Amino acid sequence: MTKLTMEKLVSYCKQYGFIYQGSEIYGGLANTWDYGPLGAKLKNNVKDSWRKRFIQERENAYEVDAAILMHPSVWEASGHVASFSDPLLDCKRCKKRLRADTLIDEFDENAKADGMTQEEMLAYIKEKQVPCPYCGASDFTDIRKFNLMFETHRGVTEDAKSKIYLRPENAQGEYVNFLNVQRTMRAKLPFSIGQVGKAFRNEITPGNFTFRTIEFEQMEYQTFCKEGTDSNLYAYFKEYAKKYFVDLGIQEEKLRYHDHEKLAHYAKEACDIEYQFNFGWGEINGTHNRTNYDLSRHEEYSKVSQSYLDPETNEKYIPYIIESTVGCDRLVLALLDNCYEEEVLENGEIREVMHFHPFLAPYKVAVLPLVKRYQGEKAKEVYQALCKAFPCSYDEAGSIGKRYRRQDAIGTPFCITIDQDTLDQETVTIRNRDTMEQVTLPLSSVQSYIEERIRFE
Repeated sequence: MTKLTMEKLVSYCKQYGFIYQGSEIYGGLANTWDYGPLGAKLKNNVKDSWRKRFIQERENAYEVDAAILMHPSVWEASGHVASFSDPLLDCKRCKKRLRADTLIDEFDENAKADGMTQEEMLAYIKEKQVPCPYCGASDFTDIRKFNLMFETHRGVTEDAKSKIYLRPENAQGEYVNFLNVQRTMRAKLPFSIGQVGKAFRNEITPGNFTFRTIEFEQMEYQTFCKEGTDSNLYAYFKEYAKKYFVDLGIQEEKLRYHDHEKLAHYAKEACDIEYQFNFGWGEINGTHNRTNYDLSRHEEYSKVSQSYLDPETNEKYIPYIIESTVGCDRLVLALLDNCYEEEVLENGEIREVMHFHPFLAPYKVAVLPLVKRYQGEKAKEVYQALCKAFPCSYDEAGSIGKRYRRQDAIGTPFCITIDQDTLDQETVTIRNRDTMEQVTLPLSSVQSYIEERIRFE
């Protein structure tokens, strides 16, 4: 059994249509990726699972879709204009630009660079003679800060007044709509606002496939609450996010909490959930107790009161915010890594299989005529009927065994074989991806059989 390396996963994703290199025919653009036919389906299913768990199944939870381009004062209020930066240094020998915190953590994962100041990071690099990962030298420039926001300009002239930004996070779209949602939905605290959308960061050292890219998708979730209830909600959402991942099929032993030792200026409590990728532990969720910092800042800069009038106590106060953010692209990558298996069969053959939760699988069922010449027409009829209920695949090329293997490799949970019994008795054989066991059912029962097994509970 060979280990699933990142190189192998990249190749696998391209081979089966999950993820392609962005702008590939032009040689690609570094750290941009395009989701192919299966990857787009998988990613959309991940977003639907998040919506179901965080919006649909929760009381007083509402989804918004805020604009990517926002008033520039939003980013002044949030602190991004002044302080949203990476600590960067250059290797004097090979001229590569590196993030100081990443350099330290890759040298020693126990060093905990996120708890260091800029001066402490530089001192550590010099004391430990941390080597450049590209050339091996330990000769670096001083650390300086590099702002991560992409700038653009509105209108025909480029001046300070026309400068706007591509959003580096989705959360501000929820904060600036706090009053709108509270009023139009007549929401009482605690209530939540969620959003799925793109964000952009001018990362200097992105990498590890889709783990760190300059364009990515976030599933943001902000719960507005009264001070005093915040810590309990923070603890609740740490567990809630982890359960979500486990329910999607991620192995619990591949997940861990990483509590922040050094807190951001706005945070009272902060924790990441990390997944053990083949390159090491990486964050896929962040849960933060942001206090009332964000709404207070927007009140200060907009001059619009962000206070909430408590109908029970008649108090007016600015709510605290508990944030639970899931990186959509990172979660998709974790699922691809987690669900892949090379299984050695009794005959010595190796079966590649993606054990996706059926809800997440790009196709729920594949319809396969045993012999195209005899059962092809009936198989197409079954395929077209089932497509109205859920995504289906149709495959008539090659032996039935090879077709099973192709569906295993892309994670299709069920295969329906249309054979002579289908024509004579209106029955079909359904094969389970994970167990490879087969059952025979009346054709009229197939849709309900599949629907019962592809739910995300």
